[in-house]
Amino acid sequence: MSTTDPESAESAAESSGASAPAADSALLGPADVRELAGALGVRPTKQRGQNFVIDANTVRRIVRAAEVGPKDVVVEVGPGLGSLTLGLLEVADRVTAVEIDPLLAQHLPATIAARMPERADRFALVHADAMTVTELPGPAPTALVANLPYNVAVPVLLHMLETFPSIERTLVMVQSEVADRLAAQPGNKVYGVPSVKAQWYARVKRAGAIGRNVFWPAPNVDSGLVSLIRRDEPVKTSAAREDVFAVVDAAFAQRRKTLRAALAGWAGSPAAAEAALSAAGVDHRLRGEALTVEQFVAIAEHKPEPAAKPASEHPPL
Repeated sequence: MSTTDPESAESAAESSGASAPAADSALLGPADVRELAGALGVRPTKQRGQNFVIDANTVRRIVRAAEVGPKDVVVEVGPGLGSLTLGLLEVADRVTAVEIDPLLAQHLPATIAARMPERADRFALVHADAMTVTELPGPAPTALVANLPYNVAVPVLLHMLETFPSIERTLVMVQSEVADRLAAQPGNKVYGVPSVKAQWYARVKRAGAIGRNVFWPAPNVDSGLVSLIRRDEPVKTSAAREDVFAVVDAAFAQRRKTLRAALAGWAGSPAAAEAALSAAGVDHRLRGEALTVEQFVAIAEHKPEPAAKPASEHPPL
């Protein structure tokens, strides 16, 4: 993991292709994004889910929905060319961006310095995979705001929430289908593993829809905003998070099966699963999509002890 200090970046702005801000705004518009990408030789890749926001109004809408204020320390994942980064810097106290692409990571500080020099000292860049980040420079983050690549959105989101408990508010832009799954409640047909695991950390809701024409290149799917407000107190349980998540994974691995059957492998047998469910006060005939996160917690707390292996009748000499 490497961190870039933006203080000396302004001198590199010209070589990076960063253009001077417009008179009324430092945010990037469609022409700015394409010009900057062309100057850097950036070609968005499907592998990294790179679709850059080119509409300043959309950026400001995201920042408003995130409820970012002047006291917030924001961590942004996947800043790309800096469209959302600049919008966050307009209102937040500090912004730390985590970028895996080496070319984008190298030149983003120069873009910030060129377009928003008065806020450049409030920006830090961490060149790393967000899935491996365990620490960030400066004060602890209070908010997470990101346009997450579709292929890694859920694992990145869960990793950041687990690794940085100081994050109180999160707003992510993800594929519309993923947004539906994250925000789904028990009983909804798309309620599943992402829904439960997100609700372990936060109160989750859809916060709007985003069309395709605000991106370059335009994706083949629509996007949605998801708001997550961290729980005031964690879910009370004697079980470890990993144990609760293991129950969740098992329950949804075979969605059509009842919990008695779906949790047989986790518990050791269908009978053991039924006993654990009964002890947790959960009907073994239900399916995972009917349970709240609290019910999954109760099941994890009643996991059967592994059966003891019978002693050999003829122990070795």
